[in-house]
Amino acid sequence: MSETKTDTKNEDTANNNTSTEQKAMDDKQIKLNNKLKDKLRKYIKKLDETGTSITKEESIKLEVDTFKQLYKPKLAGNEQSYKNIPKFYFKLPRPDDTLAQKLREETRAQFLQKKSKELLDNSELKHLWSLLEKSNGNTTVTNNDELIIDYFQFKKIREEAGPKYKPYFTAEVFGRLQAAEGGVGRVRAVSLFNYVMRRVWLQQTRIGLSLYDVTGQGYLTEHDLESYIAELVPSLAALDGLDSSFSSFYVCTAARKFLFFLDPLRVGRVRIRDVLSCSFLDDLLELREEDLPMELQEQNWFSAASALRVYGQYLNLDRDHNGMLSINELASYGSGTLTRAFLQRVFQQCLTYDGEMDYKTYLDLVLALENRKQPAALAYLFRVLDINCVGYLDAFTLNYFFKAIQEQMIAHGAEPVNFDDVKDEIFDMIRPSDPSRITLSDLVRSGHGHTAVSILLELHGFWAYENREALAAAGDHA
Repeated sequence: MSETKTDTKNEDTANNNTSTEQKAMDDKQIKLNNKLKDKLRKYIKKLDETGTSITKEESIKLEVDTFKQLYKPKLAGNEQSYKNIPKFYFKLPRPDDTLAQKLREETRAQFLQKKSKELLDNSELKHLWSLLEKSNGNTTVTNNDELIIDYFQFKKIREEAGPKYKPYFTAEVFGRLQAAEGGVGRVRAVSLFNYVMRRVWLQQTRIGLSLYDVTGQGYLTEHDLESYIAELVPSLAALDGLDSSFSSFYVCTAARKFLFFLDPLRVGRVRIRDVLSCSFLDDLLELREEDLPMELQEQNWFSAASALRVYGQYLNLDRDHNGMLSINELASYGSGTLTRAFLQRVFQQCLTYDGEMDYKTYLDLVLALENRKQPAALAYLFRVLDINCVGYLDAFTLNYFFKAIQEQMIAHGAEPVNFDDVKDEIFDMIRPSDPSRITLSDLVRSGHGHTAVSILLELHGFWAYENREALAAAGDHA
């Protein structure tokens, strides 16, 4: 009993000593904080103890001393690390430095090979599906007896599958799939499996594209894209009948779409992540199907039918057969109603050779005219319409282009429409932030930018707008 009392007394004494030490430390910290506050007050007021203004040098010294006091715990024992900033930028090897170039290429190849081995192959995907089927999940009649798994089964499959599958079985993945399906604590097994397959495909494609990224900076130049597409063509069944003499033109046609839509600043390269996130690669790989319907092929820019159509139009416009298009030859494009004012601006704005347009520049124009609803196409056409290069279209600019429409109307024996009426309709349609000028963002935001530019650049577009109600009625009767 006496031993118990002694132990209790010792514990109380130890606790009292600890409390005393803690109190002393707290008092010391309070004094330090008060001292620092006084220094900061003097610094802020720019006054010393005598009430007179202190010099700039003294003020800076006071600030530095205060900073060191405040951040002393972080600097203690590691002060040298703040004096030496580690290297974070590494220059690319020079083109003439063969050894460095080869070392970089080999290193990147080894890295991509390592990443490729981390992906699931076909046998591992089949193993995953068998685990999903054996998970004892619930089935629902409303979803055609589809397998549904909850989070506990989700974790169980992750443990059974092994470490290679864990990146695909995170809580975030389950939460996103659950939210997408609107379920409560459960996801469909087929949705999970499709997610894993899609992610594996994206990673494989990312690695495949990276092999053509010579600099390793995450970009593909036009030459890199053309090399990738040229090596991909033999695996596309829908292109089996493509003539070898047309292959180079096909590759150029296909690569140009990536650059037109994914390179808005026209720097001659596209980001690999942008290539993966857009639908163009899906459209290109869709051509692996042997029995792709002709209707789908005609709608697909990358199909042989579409490429031959575009190239055939180019050859038909080239009346002097010199491989280039003059402004007079381009005037026959489409319905032949593109205004002279618009065509002149195209040749002023775009790259030409001795006043004539090559095939690549022609492709940009075709992509812009055939995809007028897309922001990239509107940006292209806006640059052409912006005759003063001021970033907006005002009444003067609209009148400049619509005057050419009026001239075409007179040439066709029609009575010209009053410009003020058309101008008011365009501004009412776009509803710009500034009521006196229309910017590119106004065109995109309104959702009617394609209609506005069509009114200004070709008679056919203006006629379609003027007769929209009659055309709509005819379409309903048909």
